[in-house]
Amino acid sequence: MKVDVVETTLVAPSEDTPRRELWLSNLDLAVPKTHTPLVYYYPAPAPAGGAGATDGPPEGFFAPARLKAALARALVPFYPLAGRLGVGEGGRLQIDCNAEGALFAVARADFAGNDVFQDYEPSPEVRRMFVPFAPSGDPPCVMAMFQVTFLKCGGVVLGTGIHHVTMDGMGAFHFIQTWTGVARGLELADACGPPPFHDRTLLRARSPPCPTFDHPVYSPALLNGRPRPFVTRVYSVSPKLLADIKSRCAPGVSTYCAVTAHLWRAMCVARGLAAGAETRLRVPANVRHRLRPPLPRSYFGNAIVRDLVTTRVEDVLARPLGFVAQAIKDAVDRVDDAYVRSVVDYLEVESEKGSQAARGQLMPETDLWMVSWLGMPMYDADFGWGAPRFVAPAQMFGSGTAYVTQRANKDDGIAVLFGLEPEYLQCFEKVFYGE
Repeated sequence: MKVDVVETTLVAPSEDTPRRELWLSNLDLAVPKTHTPLVYYYPAPAPAGGAGATDGPPEGFFAPARLKAALARALVPFYPLAGRLGVGEGGRLQIDCNAEGALFAVARADFAGNDVFQDYEPSPEVRRMFVPFAPSGDPPCVMAMFQVTFLKCGGVVLGTGIHHVTMDGMGAFHFIQTWTGVARGLELADACGPPPFHDRTLLRARSPPCPTFDHPVYSPALLNGRPRPFVTRVYSVSPKLLADIKSRCAPGVSTYCAVTAHLWRAMCVARGLAAGAETRLRVPANVRHRLRPPLPRSYFGNAIVRDLVTTRVEDVLARPLGFVAQAIKDAVDRVDDAYVRSVVDYLEVESEKGSQAARGQLMPETDLWMVSWLGMPMYDADFGWGAPRFVAPAQMFGSGTAYVTQRANKDDGIAVLFGLEPEYLQCFEKVFYGE
């Protein structure tokens, strides 16, 4: 499978934007220092003439000029994405908002969409084909990169690589909603809704910093796993399977807690973990509404903190599924204003000691990291030719990492993307699907 890049350009904001150095919070600095690679797959639209027509895609389908013009306008409110990663006082990373522009590439592929997306598997190869390559996530790298790839079947893949220090998933999807809305012809204000809120000093550490909780989830000591070969599979969770999983938990259990408990159990079985061993689950929580006062909903930055559920393998396997789901819920509920302020202060103390928060994802074999995109507008990405059929990470960054996302059609249930060593796959799938 071959992809040829035929155009690469920088797209600057269409109007003057603030030129400044944007301070990054401790939560921004605690994420992996890489561009997060996603793919959006848009099949070729049905021919205008109906079933027997043989026309190709409509004229102007994903016209690069239209996409670039809309991108330039969307970068006006989201101007940090047109900047560069910089270094400020004391060597602290910052975003240099200099309007140099986001990278935009156009490519052509010699294969059809079904060749990749029929049985999709995130991989370094998928990332290489569809997402622009950044030699490094270090200064002075670009903050945002996009590639539109035209497929042999007439469909299109949009690959996005946005540097993780700029924002979390909520911020990323807010930007995509804005860009696609402008491309459809909406006014910028209507496409964007509440403008992105860029003042990250709302998450500044207290002076002096005084963490009130322990935060081992941020300790590099807990990410001491060895690099292990792994593959990623996309597991479909039908409405029927989801109802069955939830029926084994307390009434009102969230989809995230129930599915994560089920996945955790299947992972422990597949890896053959010893009953007395300790196993840990990393749980991320969006803190926008948990702070007092809350952050603006359109806060554009990383507003995610991690918590840790630690238990013995035998508890995950032998206790009722509802017990495991409740332990996960308790960890998420524990994240309140005091907890978030403690995380920010803990990271400040660690940085003053010269130690880095754990940014990597090389977990030991006993551990699981589950990220939720449920409820995020990931399919609200219509450039004017329909919503994507499929949205997913292009690549996963370690064994034991998982995403739970909705499907394009809500009636199809949800999807779980999970990276696991190949030798455990068969057993995992049997347990996960209850065979």
